[in-house]
Amino acid sequence: MITAFSNKARRLPSRLWPGPARRAVLALALLASGAGAQADILGAEYADPTTRYAHGVLGDAVEYGTLVIHTDRMDGLSLRMVLPQDRVFEDLAPRLIDVDADGDLEVVVVESQARTGAALAIYDDTGKIATTPHIGTRNRWLAPIGAADFDGDGHIELGYIDRPHLAKTLRLWRFIDGELREVATLGGLTNHRIGEDFISGGLRDCMGAPEMVVASANWRQVVAVRFDGTGLLAKEIGPFSGPASFDAAMACQ
Repeated sequence: MITAFSNKARRLPSRLWPGPARRAVLALALLASGAGAQADILGAEYADPTTRYAHGVLGDAVEYGTLVIHTDRMDGLSLRMVLPQDRVFEDLAPRLIDVDADGDLEVVVVESQARTGAALAIYDDTGKIATTPHIGTRNRWLAPIGAADFDGDGHIELGYIDRPHLAKTLRLWRFIDGELREVATLGGLTNHRIGEDFISGGLRDCMGAPEMVVASANWRQVVAVRFDGTGLLAKEIGPFSGPASFDAAMACQ
């Protein structure tokens, strides 16, 4: 299984998320009380734009305070996951991924906390089910790459670049037994430049095995990275000369 995150989709302006246009929602408090049966997730989106976390790494100061999850509930209601005031979704768009390989989708997001910065989190129709640790400092971010069973062991791994402008470290996490466990790291890589409203690269499968496509830390090379079950293996696959370089790499050219 290979799931490319929606990294090429540019950040949507907040005006595209008007309150009156949203579907009817079911408050998370109702979920906590056990109301309703478990539902399959059909889609997700961010709502409630906010400027309470003024980082602006994606080109503006607007983030999101709510995750709306659309399900196959017979009553047509969606689920509304509202963050506390010290957190935001600092992200492009929610990503739908079957992280536990059970046939049902979960939602993967970037969630930032006012003092400790970003983390990768997974939600289902009951709420947050797993998260990586937050980076540890405010205004420190991570840029997702994609998710796949990289080593063929039946478990899904999720990759991101930790602080793509500073640490420039690829981190790979495996979802297993209901939690995310870090399985590998590799420095000297990035996939985002400050102010860009998109994330570069993603996942490809050119030779029968999934690879993460990112850039070298100095943005001179496009790099493909595999995970063999023990470590991350990187190779330069061509010079970086603009976004078209990633398009060619993703198309296995």
